[in-house]
Amino acid sequence: MMLEKTESPPSRLLLAHVHLLLDSPLPGPVLDLACGEGRNGLFLAGRGLPVVFCDRSETALDEVRKNASKLGLSVVTWQLDLESGREVLPKNRFGAILVFRYLHRPLIPQIKSSLKKDGLLIYETFTVNQPQFGRPRNPDYLLRPGELLDWFSSWQLLDYYEGTRHDPSRAVASIICRKPL
Repeated sequence: MMLEKTESPPSRLLLAHVHLLLDSPLPGPVLDLACGEGRNGLFLAGRGLPVVFCDRSETALDEVRKNASKLGLSVVTWQLDLESGREVLPKNRFGAILVFRYLHRPLIPQIKSSLKKDGLLIYETFTVNQPQFGRPRNPDYLLRPGELLDWFSSWQLLDYYEGTRHDPSRAVASIICRKPL
């Protein structure tokens, strides 16, 4: 399907695995966590999935709403500080959670509990090898080797990658997994 001119292209990881989200009903809405301008969530909303866009930046969420309107989509946005130290994500609410280019380790237990059983997690972010390619450089925002896989080791693994991707070059780890029943 062609992308609208107002829509930024979604992640290649999401494009390669979108069938997992579309082929059978999800047990709840999709959460696009730390969504920025929402390119991944807008892609899914454009394919009929209910998506909640969550970010701490009201400016980014304004952009999500503006682009959704241009695409004829109705969306739900949540302006939340995910790094407040408080429990901010509702338990057992989402059928899928998307996380791209974001890492706040204390939030991992909330991500796990917010996803419904049999829900899908698609997570990709930078690793400690990223500084050779550019930002981010702060180790607080970079995954250690095997860290992402370790967090979800008891879940059904559908896809995992850790290494360098190109165009543009970046060091990432990505996981697609399903929460156990």
